[in-house]
Amino acid sequence: MRISEDKNAKRFRWNIGVMEWWSNDEKQTRITPLLHYSRCVPCRASYLRSVSFNNFDLSAEVVRGVQAMGFAEPTPIQLRAFPIILAGKDLIGTAQTGTGKTAAFALPILTLLGHHGKFRCLVLEPTRELAAQVETAFRDYGRFTDLRATVVHGGVGYGKQREELKRGVDVVIATPGRLLDHLEQGTLHFRDVTILVLDEVDRMLDMGFLPDVRRIVEKISRDRQTLLFSATLPPEIERLAAWVLREPELVEIGVRRSPAETVTHAVYPVAAEQKFDLLMVLLERTNFDSALIFSRTKHGADRIAHKLKQGNHSVAVLHSNRTQRERIEALEGFKSGKYEVMVATDIAARGLDIAGVSHVINYDVPEHPEDYVHRIGRTGRAQNVGDAFTLMNGEELPSLQAIEHFIGQKIPRLKLENFPYIYTVLFEPEVITGGKRAIGGGRTHRGYSFGRRRR
Repeated sequence: MRISEDKNAKRFRWNIGVMEWWSNDEKQTRITPLLHYSRCVPCRASYLRSVSFNNFDLSAEVVRGVQAMGFAEPTPIQLRAFPIILAGKDLIGTAQTGTGKTAAFALPILTLLGHHGKFRCLVLEPTRELAAQVETAFRDYGRFTDLRATVVHGGVGYGKQREELKRGVDVVIATPGRLLDHLEQGTLHFRDVTILVLDEVDRMLDMGFLPDVRRIVEKISRDRQTLLFSATLPPEIERLAAWVLREPELVEIGVRRSPAETVTHAVYPVAAEQKFDLLMVLLERTNFDSALIFSRTKHGADRIAHKLKQGNHSVAVLHSNRTQRERIEALEGFKSGKYEVMVATDIAARGLDIAGVSHVINYDVPEHPEDYVHRIGRTGRAQNVGDAFTLMNGEELPSLQAIEHFIGQKIPRLKLENFPYIYTVLFEPEVITGGKRAIGGGRTHRGYSFGRRRR
């Protein structure tokens, strides 16, 4: 089997028996000037169908745990990461959301730890929700081992966390701020930490956590294995990686700029004052299992949720002004089906594993193109299909154009039949084509008319 990395790349083959990449008759390693990592070649799921979790050196208890969760075959990032982590090497992982990243590091870490002992593995996460989700994953995958994991984050009291740490744990999943609190209080130490995972590092950068991350890393022995995961690798993160990692290998699955291929996109241009009315009609006409609606602001999320409740929708709200109890209840209620709709800010866009989300709706066009990819990554997960709708008014057109440039594709503009649209400049042809105004009018994708306004 041969896989081509790019037009000028040499051909490679994947040798399942020895789990190595080869270029013709010799190993292929490419060194970059800054990070000095060996670059693995992107692979496709179609090549991996015959590989099971038993093909790796994962412990029998861990394989039993992942199979009990209903997983039979590893995803591409898991197949690539397992041998690197099990060999004790440092790693940089980049992948689209919904690719099984958490299991990619949790399963080999549980195998390396083996049995219950001292606190040896630290996982840093940017948000409480992600920390709780990863802790649940460690517990689920390690259910047939005697290993213990606990979560440490803000928004709740210290008492239960102190009790768990005193009882003894092998893995701590934490947010940076609360972890530093425990460190200063002397309720934990890093003397025995041999594995460090920095997860969603680009999100930590966005939230201003990198100084805290550096403070934490400085207190951990250099004689450790470090795994860094980030959806993007801007210069700040490359500098952090160069400092924190030792000759890491890069596992890169898919194109970091591209949204999931299992998601269908559409933009609905609309006047700003009609956005909510259009949202209500969209929900009425759409056969959705569960819908996740994104707002730019916390106030906007509360306002949208309030109006949706008035329209007899069962709605959960998730943003940083909600208490920890409210956030947990919203997530659990949405996952269980108690709520058919969840309105959230971008706190929910990174990494949260919410199964069965059939539709993502951007009530506001995200300001940053990367956030668009992360938002719509909440649907179409694990090879399931999903739909992503974006409601756009005239002021948001530059943000949408930046998104289209970032993902390298034009998103179709659609129009709802029989909706009483107010005229907006978005209906003018030069807004769509970027050229001069067309004479007359016409119809384009799926019946959306971009003809000139009648006077």
